[in-house]
Amino acid sequence: MISYNPKEWFSFIFRFHKGDTIRKLLPLMIGIAAYSAGIAWLETSYWKLSETSHVKNLTVVHALLGFVISMLLVFRTNTAYDRWWEGRRLWGALVNNSRNFAIKVAVMIKDKNDKELFRKLIPAFAYVLNKHLKDEEVSHELFDNAILRPDHYKHKPNQVAKAILKHTNDLYTQGKITGDQLIVLNAELQSFTDISGACERIKNTPIPYSYSAFIKKFIFFYVMSLPFGYVFQLGYYVIPVVVFVFYVLASLELIAEEIEDPFGTDANDLPLEKISENIRKNVEELIY
Repeated sequence: MISYNPKEWFSFIFRFHKGDTIRKLLPLMIGIAAYSAGIAWLETSYWKLSETSHVKNLTVVHALLGFVISMLLVFRTNTAYDRWWEGRRLWGALVNNSRNFAIKVAVMIKDKNDKELFRKLIPAFAYVLNKHLKDEEVSHELFDNAILRPDHYKHKPNQVAKAILKHTNDLYTQGKITGDQLIVLNAELQSFTDISGACERIKNTPIPYSYSAFIKKFIFFYVMSLPFGYVFQLGYYVIPVVVFVFYVLASLELIAEEIEDPFGTDANDLPLEKISENIRKNVEELIY
C-alpha cells in the first residue's frame, strides 16, 4: 500500500508511480489518438462532410450515454471500494482480537513455557492468513515445539487456529485455567476463523463476469464513436479530447479492478505484511 500525505496536491499531479494507470493505458491511448486522427481526416478532408450532416447528431447520443456510463462507473467503483474497506475492517478486527487474546493469556496463564508458546502462536495466525490469501507458500516450520507443519496442509490458517485451540484446551484439562476462563478465551479463538472465512469470501467472489465485461465493452464503443460526432465542433482537437475521455473512463475501471481484491500485491492493496508485523510486536509486548 502506498503511503502518502493527502494534503500535498502538487505531488499527486506531477508524480507517476509504477502502478499509475497512465503507464498501463499509454499504448491504448496512442492507438486511440491515431484512430481519432484518422476519423477526423476522413470526415473533414476525404469525405468532406459538413456540419449539416446527420453524423453531427451523434453528440446528442453521446450526451445521453455519458450519463449512463458515469452511473455504471460510480456503482462499479463504490462496489470495489466497499470490498477494499471491508477487508481493512476485517484485518483491523484481527489486530484487536489478537491483542485481546494476548492480554487475557498474559493475565490468566502463569507458566512461562505456555506463555512463550502463545507468544508465537497468536501472531502466527496473521502471518499464515496473509500468505494464504496471497496463495503463497509457507516453506518452513513456524514453531519449535508446536505440533504443526504448515506446509503439510492445504488450509494453513485452520491448522494454526486448531493449534491455538488445542493448547488452550490443554491448559483447561491440566487445571491451569478454569472453565469460565476457557469460555472467555473461546470468543477470540472463534473470531480468528470467522475473519479468515470473511476474507476468503472477498477473495473468491469477484464481480460477476458479465457485468465487468459489459462495462469494458460500453467504454470501448462509447470512446470509439466519439470522434464521429465531435470532429465538426473540435476539428483535430478531437484527438486529445477523445484520448482524455478514454483515460478517465478506463482509469476508473482499472482502479476498481485493482482494489476489489485487497489482499494481493498491487500498489493499492492492503499492507498485510505491516499489519502482521504490528500484531507480532503487540503480542510480544503483552506476553512476557
